[in-house]
Amino acid sequence: MEKKLQQFLDEAFAPYGSFPARADVTKELLANLVEKYKDLKKQGKSDDEAYQLAVDSFGDVQEIMEQIPHTKEKPENREEQVSGLRGVIKNTVKQAKSLMGFSKFASTVLEGADLSDSDLSDEDFSYSALIGAVFDGSNLTNSTFRAAAVGGASFINANLTNAIFAASDLTNGNFSGANLTGTKFNASALHGATFDGTIFNSTEFRHLDLDNVSFDNQEFEGVVFSSSSFKNTSFKNATLRNVFFHYSEVKQAIFDGTRMDKVTYALLKGAGAVLDRAVKI
Repeated sequence: MEKKLQQFLDEAFAPYGSFPARADVTKELLANLVEKYKDLKKQGKSDDEAYQLAVDSFGDVQEIMEQIPHTKEKPENREEQVSGLRGVIKNTVKQAKSLMGFSKFASTVLEGADLSDSDLSDEDFSYSALIGAVFDGSNLTNSTFRAAAVGGASFINANLTNAIFAASDLTNGNFSGANLTGTKFNASALHGATFDGTIFNSTEFRHLDLDNVSFDNQEFEGVVFSSSSFKNTSFKNATLRNVFFHYSEVKQAIFDGTRMDKVTYALLKGAGAVLDRAVKI
């Protein structure tokens, strides 16, 4: 199985050719994939199931490559060059591990689990069943949820700063009082989600169906909505500052009593939004 996992890595990195520290990075990643595979086998998975879950946890190789720094200045001597290379290897492997989902919470079943008031920063919940789980008051800074089933989960007063939700089901989730500073939502389901007293600062919403979602009375600062749908999405009495709606259908969104800066107003107006009851600030 190790050879098969090595072949997977070779194919994943093939488009990037040779790069500094490739051998060391792939060697470390292979060791972690093998470890992941063995853990899955211990859980009773078949060879094929364990292999598939292990490679699925790998994530996006492009994101891993983006963690490799590209220095323009040439090292002054051999010692500095070696030291710099070691730093590249260490940093790249560390980042890659977090992207690959090597976490005790990845690919696990935690439906209805009480994880409230816990320090879960940097944890990876990818490919996990978290339906109805409770994360109230927990620190989830830099956490990752890829292809996770999180429907009905509660994140009341949780700190989700810089967290990532990608291709996940967040239907009926409760984000009341949650800190979503720098949080990224990508291609995920948010139908029926609750946002009350939520902090939206530099939050990103991309490729989402936000139809019928209520953002009433919320404050948005530097938020980006991209390639998303807003049919009957309500921003009643909300405040928008430096908020951008890229390639999004906003004609049926509701902006009654919404306060917004002049730039946001102009962009929404140009996109065909109905702003008769909006207020410029």
